Formats: sequence, structure tokens, C-alpha cells
Amino acid sequence: MDDTIFALSSGAPPAAIAIVRVSGSRAGEIAEGLSGRKPEPRRAALARLRNREGETLDDALILWFPGPDTATGEDLLELHCHGGRAVVRAVEHALQHAWDCRPAEAGEFTRRAFANGRIDLAQAEALGDLLSAESELQRRVAVRMAGGAASARVEDWRERLLILAAQIEAALDFSDEDDVADLSPAFSAGVATLAAEIGEWLARPAAERLREGIRIALAGPPNSGKSSLFNRLLDEEAAIATPIEGTTRDLLERPIAWGGVPFTLIDTAGLRDTTDDAIEAIGIERARSALADADIVLWLGPKGEGPRGAWEIETKSDLDGPGKHAARHRVSAVNGEGVLGLQTDLVASARDILPKPGETALNARQRAALMPAEDALLSIENEGDHLLIAENLRRARVAFDAFTGRAASEDVLDRLFGQFCIGK
Repeated sequence: MDDTIFALSSGAPPAAIAIVRVSGSRAGEIAEGLSGRKPEPRRAALARLRNREGETLDDALILWFPGPDTATGEDLLELHCHGGRAVVRAVEHALQHAWDCRPAEAGEFTRRAFANGRIDLAQAEALGDLLSAESELQRRVAVRMAGGAASARVEDWRERLLILAAQIEAALDFSDEDDVADLSPAFSAGVATLAAEIGEWLARPAAERLREGIRIALAGPPNSGKSSLFNRLLDEEAAIATPIEGTTRDLLERPIAWGGVPFTLIDTAGLRDTTDDAIEAIGIERARSALADADIVLWLGPKGEGPRGAWEIETKSDLDGPGKHAARHRVSAVNGEGVLGLQTDLVASARDILPKPGETALNARQRAALMPAEDALLSIENEGDHLLIAENLRRARVAFDAFTGRAASEDVLDRLFGQFCIGK
């Protein structure tokens, strides 16, 4: 953490602009060395960048941010250069060889922000989610988490917990003193309220659902129109659709977003009881497994023969005939009739499964951190031993610290920040 680091933080060149970030104790010295002067803090200035030999590298905008009130908590420099490959290489070469900076590792800027107390672990995770967000709902939830909504709530719980811990410690330390009463009913009420609030957060849809999307499996017997509807929903020829039975032999998955909601569409092999084709049999087995894991199954076969809770879909509404009785949707993959209505229904149903816009959503690590806190607080409800009550309060505090990263191990940090891109 004593090194001064640099990285290209914009997109890969060539581009209109390339942003090179520098963070560390030598950032101010580098700003002055490259441009001949240290610009006014937090104001963009046009400067001619030169290397140690005085050779012009580029005409660029330079921004100087003295620490600790910066993104990383350190002195920070941004060079907004022209985005050609040769320009970027020349600037990076000067930084590394003339000023002895080193290239940043993946996520190192954000890791320094965490180490310097600018953000906590939950906010760092949310930044990673924001970088990978592909749908509007993913973006909105990640923005709220990155802004510290969950962290603020956990800090509030922690402060209330410390007040409860002080009460139990007083009861333990001064139980023989006349002026210190035993635990009040308000103590039990405070513990119960904390446990209920944590339980409510744990009951919310998990953040992973946002990344994976709602899994929608199209299922039915051979030649029921699964691949054709799959292609129509995606608006592309992703699956081979032919009148020949058994054309689809394996799972075909594609991500898509409608109305800002992420989905994963799954085309499956046609389901039938027997087949002499060993490869088709494997495809059928995988299809059944996909149906079990799906959030929504669109059943394109005869009514009532699909999995329990599946949506009955009539796929050939463009053809004459009685069709499927009481189908939830009647669609045509040929002319698109009814497809928009099906998509609208899927979006509405997905909103009941996914985190709501503006609602915080916990990932697997965060949920694993909070569950021991809920368990510890619930254990206090019928506990009469003050020592055990104090221990359970300590367990809950440790869980809160794990959530925010106060007690995070190096392995956890390495895994998290190693997923970030270089320059973030």
C-alpha cells in the first residue's frame, strides 16, 4: 500500500479519450513532473505532458486530488489523454520508468479505498455489481447498495447492539450495587426488534437473482414449437427450428432483458417417455433437470401434462383449430401474435421474485454474515444467564463486523477485488 500505482481506467484504446489514474504518495510529484506545475486541486487544467527527457507525450487535461478526501483516500492524479494506443503506452512507460510507479492490480484502487476507510466491504461489492450490471434493475439496486444503504442499516443495528451490550455488562459488573437494576423489559424488546429487522432483510430476494435473471424454461414434447418461440422471444435465430422431431438435444440458454428486468431463456429438448437415441435421452434428462431449477416453466404440450405450476401456452394461434383450452397465453412464433402480452406477463411476475427497484438486496456473503447475528439474537429470547446473553450479543457484533469488512480475512478481500477490472 506504500507504492504509487497507475492504470488505464477507461476503455481499451483506440478511443477518443484515455483516462490514466495514479494513486499514492508520489501522485503530486508526478503531476508536477509531467506538466511542469502542480495544478489547482480538483480543477481540470490543460497541460503538455513531457517525460524526464523533456519529450512531449501529449496535450491532456490533468486533475489533481490531494488526499485523504479522494476516491482511494490517497493523493490521486487523473490524466485525460488522447485515446490512441501509442499515447497510452508512452504515458504508462513514463510513469513506470521515470517515476517508479507500478501497474495496479485488478481492483487495487477500490481495495485502497476500502483499506483507507472510504468505503466498506458491502459498498465495494456493490461497485463490482454496478460495473457488471446489464439491466436497469441491476443498475438501480447496485447504485443503492454502493451508496451505502445496507451499510448504514447495519451500522445502526451495531450501535443499538452496543447499547444493549452496555446494559448487560452493567448488570454483570454491578449486580450487587443497589443503584443498578436488572435487565428491563425494554432490553428484551430491543433484542426482539433487532432480530425481526434482520430477519426481514434476510427474507428479501437475494442479489444473485439479479445477476442470473429469472430462469424461464420452454418445455413440451417434440415439435411443440419450443425453439420457434425461443427464437421469437429473443428476436434472433438462436435455436435450430425444424419439423424434424428431436432437433433440440441439449439445453440452449440466452440472457435477455425486458422492461429493465433480467431473464435467462432456456430452450429444452422435447420431452417423451422413451427414445432409442442415447444422445436424445441425455438431452431429455437435462431438460427435466432444467425444469426443476426454473423459476417459470412455459408448457407448450397438452394441457395438464406439464410440471406443477407451469404456464399453459398455446404456441400456434395462427393455425385453425381448437388449440389448447384455457391457455394462459395464445401466441404465434410465425407472426408474433400474443408474444408482447406474454413478455409483459413475464415481466410482471418477475418483479414479484426479484428485489424491488430501490430496495437493497444482499448477496450470499452478506447473508451468511447476517444469519449468525439473527441466530444469536433469537437465542437470547428465553435465556436467563447474563453471561450467555453477553456472549450472544458479542456474536451478533462480530457478524455485523464481518458484513462491513471490519473483520474480513485477506482471502475474502483477494477474492472480491480480484474480480474487478484493472483500473477500478
